[in-house]
Amino acid sequence: MKNSLVLWIMAIVITLASVVYQRLTGPTHPVRGEVTVADQTITFKLLRTHETIADAVMSITIPNENVTGFMEFKRFRSHDTLSRSELPRDGDRLNIIIPKQPSAGKVVYQVFLRDEDRTYPLTETPIIIRFKDPVPIFIIVPHVFCMFAAMLVATRTGFESLARKPHAYRLTIWTTALLFVGGLILGPIMQKYAFGEFWTGWPWGHDLTDTKTAFALIFWLIALWKGKPSETGRKWIVLASVVTLLIYLIPHSAWGSELDYTKMPPS
Repeated sequence: MKNSLVLWIMAIVITLASVVYQRLTGPTHPVRGEVTVADQTITFKLLRTHETIADAVMSITIPNENVTGFMEFKRFRSHDTLSRSELPRDGDRLNIIIPKQPSAGKVVYQVFLRDEDRTYPLTETPIIIRFKDPVPIFIIVPHVFCMFAAMLVATRTGFESLARKPHAYRLTIWTTALLFVGGLILGPIMQKYAFGEFWTGWPWGHDLTDTKTAFALIFWLIALWKGKPSETGRKWIVLASVVTLLIYLIPHSAWGSELDYTKMPPS
C-alpha cells in the first residue's frame, strides 16, 4: 500500500510538471513582459488566441498621457500590406485591438510604445494570434479531464510495470480507454467546434495535437495486444508510457489549423 501511494505521488508530480511545461511553451500561451518607458516600468500581456465572436482587445496601463503607442499588423501568410494603427487611450490605459477573424484565421502583430524621445517595441519579433469559434464547456471539461487523467494513469502504469506490480495490465486498459475517449472522441468534437473540422492531423494535415494523440494510442493498443503481464508485455507498457510522456511535452496546438489567406482578397 505504501509503495503504491509513492508511485501515485510520483505520477502526479510528473503529470503536473508536464502540463505546466506544455501550457507555458504552447503557441496559445499569452506573451508577458515589461518595458521601461519614460522612467516607468510597464507590464503587458499580449494574446495569442481569441474567439471569433469579437475583436481581441488588450489593455496596457500607462497613466502618463505623454506615452502613446501604435500597432503594425496584417493577416498571417497573406498578400496584405502591413497596416498601422494608433492605440486608443481610455483613461489610464492604451488599448490594443486586433480585428476579429474567421475560424483558424491568424493575425501577425507587433506593438510599440513611444515617448518624446524614442519608440519602444514590446517584443523583439511580431506575435501571431489565432482565432477560433467558441467550444461548449460541456465538451471542454470532459476532454481536459480525460486527457489529464490519461497522462496521469499512463505514467502510473509505467511505474507499475517497471516495479513488476500486479495491476499493470488493468491500468493499461484504463490508460487506453481514457486516451481514446479524450483524444479520439472528445478531441475531434472540440476541433469541429473550434475550427470546423474533426481531424487535421496525419494523414490529412499537420496538426501535432491530433497526430501525437493517435501516435500514443497506437503504442497503448500494442501494449494491450501483447497481453497480460509478461516480459514482452511489460516492455511495451513501459515504452508506451515513455512515448506518452515525451509527446505530452510537445506544445499543445502546435502546427494547428490555419486559414489560407492567399486564397482570399487582400484586406
